[in-house]
Amino acid sequence: MQQDANYHFCRDLPTTPLPEAGRILVTGATGYIGGRLVPELLERGYRVRVMVRGIAPEILERWPDVEVAIADALDIDSLMRALEGVHTAYYLIHSLLLGQKKFESADIEAAINFKEAAEKQGLKRIIYLGGLGDVQSELSSHLKSRITIAQELMSGRVPATFLRAAIIIGSGSASYEIIKHLVRNCPVILVPPWARTKCQPIAIRDVIKYLVGVLEKPEETAGRSFDIGGSDILTYEMMLKILSEIHLIKRPFISFPLKTVKLYAYAASLLTPVPAAITMCLMESCHNDVICQNDDIRRIIPFQTMPYRESLVRAMSREESDNVSTRWSDSYPPAHELAIKLNEAESFPLYRSSYSMLTAKKASLLFASITRIGGKEGWFRSNLLWRIRGWCDRILMGVGVSRGRRSSNTLRINDVIDFWRVEDLKENERLLLRAEMKMPGRAWLEFTITPDTKSPAHVLSVNAYFQSRGFWGQMYWYIFMPFHVFIFNDLIQQIEKRSL
Repeated sequence: MQQDANYHFCRDLPTTPLPEAGRILVTGATGYIGGRLVPELLERGYRVRVMVRGIAPEILERWPDVEVAIADALDIDSLMRALEGVHTAYYLIHSLLLGQKKFESADIEAAINFKEAAEKQGLKRIIYLGGLGDVQSELSSHLKSRITIAQELMSGRVPATFLRAAIIIGSGSASYEIIKHLVRNCPVILVPPWARTKCQPIAIRDVIKYLVGVLEKPEETAGRSFDIGGSDILTYEMMLKILSEIHLIKRPFISFPLKTVKLYAYAASLLTPVPAAITMCLMESCHNDVICQNDDIRRIIPFQTMPYRESLVRAMSREESDNVSTRWSDSYPPAHELAIKLNEAESFPLYRSSYSMLTAKKASLLFASITRIGGKEGWFRSNLLWRIRGWCDRILMGVGVSRGRRSSNTLRINDVIDFWRVEDLKENERLLLRAEMKMPGRAWLEFTITPDTKSPAHVLSVNAYFQSRGFWGQMYWYIFMPFHVFIFNDLIQQIEKRSL
């Protein structure tokens, strides 16, 4: 499904498309930024190749006109194949979701590999989106990593353009959802000293405009670094207050002497859909002012950037119309064992629970009901058990149950449903979910609709699969097994009941 034509951001971009330049590679195309950049490039006539880590037929369903290259930035041989015949590559790879201890080394190794492969394949340009911060000050490990990646990419023979952005505001962005849920869920907003540092947030549509704009201004932007930001410079406290005003939520803001960002970020992760690994990396940057030091990009690509308040209103509007095209959760977790699919497992899971019922309802109605589970719809009467499990996961810095969904009405492969991810989806037949919570093993939840062989009815089934990891995995399965009867029987009964 392509992005709604009414929402193409670059229709008024004051640059001229250059489709004759050649093939454009977008890495991170399944992520938040890449997923919004690809349809803009296609709209402007470019030949686009996307780089993904595994076979992804859902990509061609979303964008039938793209090429798909299977590659991993940590594997230089696969990079060589992905970069063959490419003119310009967008480098939108980061390992932020691996956690603070792991993302820096993985990011640097990936950048070195990409630079070397790009040189060998004769690319003309690399465009990289990184973080904004004063390089003369003491930066967070997150911002240091972004700066180091830019230095690596720009040190090669292929001219690289580095765009530096602060907080990105848009429907589905991690920063927006952190701010929104803090205001909604905190009866009192505690304001630590570092919440008064300055920030220059930028709307997602303006980020995309700049990414496309620098591609179309090669002479002026190749080999250079640019700061990009919105029209407002605000403190984090002001950003929270503006959002509370828009939502008509009155919250007392109280100064709080907590200087430890990690503790505050951990507490924030318990109140928002965004896991602690991401929240800590993003909030660690709050000690630094993140504002544009130069405005060269505004003269090269002149357009009016969106004010912070308007970017919030537009994000809310997209959510209310259930038209969020990409979300921060799209790219979680990268290079992680939880990304192993059921058909890729070394052996079929030993532990299994199956529950089914016979129903006269049409397959299309049953499937529509299945695909509405989770998020605001919840998990019916078993909600409490799911939430207890989700809270335990969040306390252990896992993804928890509150991640919600990108859309309340539609699903596509790779979408998140709370602590599950859509692994397979066959209309009116099957929905397979893969668990991403912390547990001593791997788990899948499968819903199937099959014709009954003895009547015109259908068999609605739910199957739970668990691949244990040692003794503790076995204990985990047997501890939770008594609850399966209640959870899964209730689940299929409620799905059948709501199939209207």
